Amino acid sequence: MTASMIDGKLHAAALKAKIAVATAGLKAEHGLIPGLATVLVGEDPASEVYVRNKNKTAEALGFKSVHHHLPASASEAEVLALVEALNADASVHGILVQLPLPKQIREQAVLDALDPAKDVDALTPTNAGLLLSGRAKLVSCTPMGVMILLQETLGAIAGKEALVIGRSLLFGKPAAQLLLAANATVTMAHSKTVDLPAVARRADILVAAIGSPEFVRGSWVKPGATVIDVGINRVTTAEGKTKLVGDVAYDEAAAVAARITPVPGGVGAMTIICLMRNTLIAASAQAGLPLPTL
Repeated sequence: MTASMIDGKLHAAALKAKIAVATAGLKAEHGLIPGLATVLVGEDPASEVYVRNKNKTAEALGFKSVHHHLPASASEAEVLALVEALNADASVHGILVQLPLPKQIREQAVLDALDPAKDVDALTPTNAGLLLSGRAKLVSCTPMGVMILLQETLGAIAGKEALVIGRSLLFGKPAAQLLLAANATVTMAHSKTVDLPAVARRADILVAAIGSPEFVRGSWVKPGATVIDVGINRVTTAEGKTKLVGDVAYDEAAAVAARITPVPGGVGAMTIICLMRNTLIAASAQAGLPLPTL
């Protein structure tokens, strides 16, 4: 068996096209242009690339895109003041504060200051609680991207056994809630899980998000399973070159699984477009309009 590859770029392009149509309709019918504000503190090269790509995508979709870049020496008070100003700006429907932040700024204080209606990363306690209760309009971007890939690839996932390896606020916990809401039987595994390979071999859907290069081996994968690799790790090859790999040993897993996401080109392709999806939903909700079906 050789697994079929789940092409995240293909699915992201299809969702982007739907968002573009909905955005044009919002502007034509209601004069409303979704506004996304990004905040970057410091000079982290990876964060600069991520934010630049987010802004480019927003502009390509016809959004209003505003970027605020503060120096690494910025104080927590300065960041909080900027967040409060963006909260009050009616032309800004979504706010994304790029993480991580410099050590003098408490991430939790910044997240607590965000207006939950504009929290397009869905990291505030309010949006986490709404997700838990099944009432969330805004859902964390990468977990939402994974669910779209699963639903479009597998159809219904009700009754399937799903394993999420990793329990982060950014991915693991919201991903488990989304899988539960789709009626999967969900297990969350982490560094304290006993005999993780045996737990993994039960999973019809195996989702790895732990930030450890090629941690999940092919022998862990149930034959015919769907493997979703959320990890993005930079490793140095024997030739001294740098390459990206996931949290799953791709070749090994692909020999056993039925479907698998590559790295790069899998889940990562969905994250930015799901941020745009959230911004469009936030703009519609703040204007009192029906939420777009995407």
